[in-house]
Amino acid sequence: MLRAKLRNESSKILYMNIPIQEISRFPSPGMGVPTSFAFSPDGDRIAYLSQTTSGQRVLHVLDLHTQSDVLIVAASEQREQKESLDEELRRQRQRNLGLGVTHFAWIDENNILVQQNGNLYVVDDSYRNTRLLVNGQEYSIVDPKPSPIGDMVAFVCDGDIYVVPTIGGIPRKITEKENSKVTNGLSDYIAQEEMRRPSGFWWSLDGHNIAFTQVDESHIAAFNIAHSGKDETGDTTWESHRYPFVGGDNPKVKLGIVALDGVTRWLNTQTYEYIARVDWLEGNKLAVQCQNREQTCLDLLIFGQDMQLHKKLDLERSDYWINISDSYRYFGTDNMIWTSERDGWRHIYIYDFNYPEPRQITQGEWQVDEIISFDEKNDVLFFTGTKESPLQKHVYTIHLKTGVLKKLSIEPGIHNAVLSPRFDLFVNSHHSLTSCPSSTVRAINGESRSVTFHMERDERASQFTLNPPEMITIQTPSGETLYGAIYKPGDEFGEGPFPTIFSVYGGPHVQQVVNGWNMTCAMRAQYFRSQGYVVFVLDNRGSARRGFDFESKINRAMGTVEIEDQALGAKWLIQNKIADPERIGVYGWSYGGYVSLLCLMKYPELFKVAVSGAPVTSWDGYDTHYTERYMGTPVTNPNGYTNGDVRQYVSGMKGKLLLIHGLLDENVHFRHSARLINSLIESEKDHEILLFPNERHMPRRQSDRSYLEKRIASFFEKHL
Repeated sequence: MLRAKLRNESSKILYMNIPIQEISRFPSPGMGVPTSFAFSPDGDRIAYLSQTTSGQRVLHVLDLHTQSDVLIVAASEQREQKESLDEELRRQRQRNLGLGVTHFAWIDENNILVQQNGNLYVVDDSYRNTRLLVNGQEYSIVDPKPSPIGDMVAFVCDGDIYVVPTIGGIPRKITEKENSKVTNGLSDYIAQEEMRRPSGFWWSLDGHNIAFTQVDESHIAAFNIAHSGKDETGDTTWESHRYPFVGGDNPKVKLGIVALDGVTRWLNTQTYEYIARVDWLEGNKLAVQCQNREQTCLDLLIFGQDMQLHKKLDLERSDYWINISDSYRYFGTDNMIWTSERDGWRHIYIYDFNYPEPRQITQGEWQVDEIISFDEKNDVLFFTGTKESPLQKHVYTIHLKTGVLKKLSIEPGIHNAVLSPRFDLFVNSHHSLTSCPSSTVRAINGESRSVTFHMERDERASQFTLNPPEMITIQTPSGETLYGAIYKPGDEFGEGPFPTIFSVYGGPHVQQVVNGWNMTCAMRAQYFRSQGYVVFVLDNRGSARRGFDFESKINRAMGTVEIEDQALGAKWLIQNKIADPERIGVYGWSYGGYVSLLCLMKYPELFKVAVSGAPVTSWDGYDTHYTERYMGTPVTNPNGYTNGDVRQYVSGMKGKLLLIHGLLDENVHFRHSARLINSLIESEKDHEILLFPNERHMPRRQSDRSYLEKRIASFFEKHL
């Protein structure tokens, strides 16, 4: 058992009241709640996933009329998840650590498609008969989807699209890739990781055709990753990735439409670098959102049944970059509900394709987070947003003709919703700093239904002392408000100042500080608090949900304002006698690992210890779509790349560093850490290294996560 000394009473020893193993346990206390709610097509039932105490996700169906809850897919006896490399990587890029049922979808009102342990099953209308549809040992199944009419299921296997009747049969391949470096129906790395487009194929509304992307990576040099932790040797211990490094070649992506008989027709999207989104419209028309390489232009292309371009719409233009989202809906024959940041905040607009300019529906210094659903008959749109506070998320409706806005959610905190197909009910999922996640069924008129979703009992939320952090604000010299959260130790540790640890991310598209249970159940922070440390979280300029001006402060200048703001936070804590100025540390992962390194090296007078996990260390080693969005290329922005390179600041490092990386990381390659290690050695800077030979960007194995937390805790205990 680890132990820590009270810093103001050196003769007294305090033993931790939160076992360190709890930091790595998944899910965190109170977070093992039902997820992935999906109404049946008739709106009478709700399918959802719940989690067992063993960590597996199982599938339930709740009947809204009888209130009966049926477990239709139980936990598997197989301990190891069987999935193809393509599916493993796809789930990794979605940050999906769940085991058991990895995917399900309603086929029709009575049948459900389920993916578990690499196999595909169909659960029939009695919910008691589970039929094997496709054997995962025979087919490496990726991204299975039932057709809209429920007669077929499509999936990707070994880079081609297969279809199989839902009643059973032998899967049939309907595309034919040209070589091993070409895939059909599988989204490429940057689509999955950076564009948040995990899929590479889409069923037509009538179920007769499938639109798909063909990805050719043959012209991109291979980046090889060795499975150095394996006992065996040879070709099977290597992975070859065609990684699109910034400034270099991207995959060549074509968009095609294949009929179920295997006949493929190709669409002309070749003038664009990126295919961002693909949607089928009524009348077998296809809507395609395309981006230029600089990501300053987003166009909508409408192709007709003849596969010819019928209409082109200039959706977005920006002097900085355009954030791709899924918050849009097509309706009617020539209309689209769209969300845009053109006025500085993401708001709702309506496009009539016959007119050049959209009509703005919402406005103000708040943003629309997500479009949930659209009741076209009554002109009512359902969405979530930050109108109450940037630290909260609420569910709203707005009448598109009258503009009347109504808030459906009640309790302060974070709300998400899933609408029934009849638009009369919604599943409201809620959590806050003081409330564990919970889900209820509510009527649109505000009435709450007495519905209980199955959930395994988890006493950890009450077993441990999980007090929420204190929320604070800090003003930057230029007048921006920064939101922070402070986890202070108990009264037994005195009044301070305390040894302090920053928990950082700092990059775009992420917000850490919210009125949510995820902050209260942050077990690493709670553990260190129980050991007498202050833990501090600060959302710097460049982070999400604060408007585009706030986010775009990092434009062409990553590694600048983020670090300045974290240093400002450290000074604020010192001035308020919360942090001991000689004992401030920082930890972070991925972009947070990058920020941790720069805090240690650019502000050595403030930050004495850093733990950096899977960090980007030089932006010339990261991918095209992400890096060029914010930084341009090394040719167009050489100073930005130089100033954002961690290695430029190694000479200023004075504190202690623990560098952590998975050797199989195909996102932020171990190469980032290796190049930094070279600089640390050249500058004769002491550092420690923790490697995980069998892990990728995020440790998934429980044993690895547990060991990781022990090493982090002991490092801070030793040096802070």
